[in-house]
Amino acid sequence: MKRSKKILSTLCIFALTVTALSGCSSKKDSDKTFKIGVSQLTTHDALDAAYKGFVDGLSEAGYKEGDNIEINFQNAQGDKSNINTIASTLVNDNPDLILAIGTSTAQSLANLTKDIPIVVTAVTDPEEAGIVDTNEAPGGNVTGTSDLNPVKEQMYLLKQLVPTADKVAILYCSSEDNSKFQADLAAEAAANIGIETVEATVSSTNDIEQVIQSLVDKVDAIYAPTDNTIASGMSTVSMIANANNIPVICGETGMVENGGLATYGLDYYNLGKQTAAMAVKILTGESEPADMPIEYIENVELAINEDVATQLGITIPDDLKAEMNK
Repeated sequence: MKRSKKILSTLCIFALTVTALSGCSSKKDSDKTFKIGVSQLTTHDALDAAYKGFVDGLSEAGYKEGDNIEINFQNAQGDKSNINTIASTLVNDNPDLILAIGTSTAQSLANLTKDIPIVVTAVTDPEEAGIVDTNEAPGGNVTGTSDLNPVKEQMYLLKQLVPTADKVAILYCSSEDNSKFQADLAAEAAANIGIETVEATVSSTNDIEQVIQSLVDKVDAIYAPTDNTIASGMSTVSMIANANNIPVICGETGMVENGGLATYGLDYYNLGKQTAAMAVKILTGESEPADMPIEYIENVELAINEDVATQLGITIPDDLKAEMNK
């Protein structure tokens, strides 16, 4: 009987020790500071808003910089060599997670690591960009959110605002895979409503002025998708186009604010918050990128630059005015 009591006592001590160690382990995990690397392609309103939404989304989920996360934010400023250098730096730092804002940054990071979880945002079609197996089943270490816009609706919006438009230039950067993807969608949508299209491509922001000048007296309007190069140079696009009475239908709201005529666009801040929610699931171990389908934002908003419409002598239809005032 005494021996049994001794064994029971030993087992109780062992159990208490395991419990105590388990408690210490849980406390240690809860006190962990997560390292998050961020690579942003360039500076412009949409990408900046996506990053802000990401940080705010993490904060609302209890992950605050300086408290339990450290963020290493890097901006390539649209320079290809910077993109690759930043990717190498972030991967070598071995963070718990990397956020890639923009297609080129996502591609560079995905090529360098198959182990570190990567969440992307502002990438129109991750599958087309070659960074996931499929958008429905990524299958690797990359997942995130797409900024695919309603291209068909944007083209129809052009027809509503500029009903006499017969020939439209599709303006985008030839080196951005997802921009080419959107350009093809736009050409198809335009053909379906009887609009002829021509491609107008640039390789950098330095080409924008010359390309827009070449379109004067040749097209009735310009369509610019969510292209980071064009968005960065949107002030140049709008300055020349508006001066020559060429309306510009844009891929996102920030481009409209910088002189474009109109868009049906998504809210990049909310897209960033949606991306943060996916990141939290990865950090907590609830999900893995391979099993997390690419997510899309459902709600889009109509944006019309009324000052530009007035400058171009365009009358905004009553139904669109009503939609803006909802």
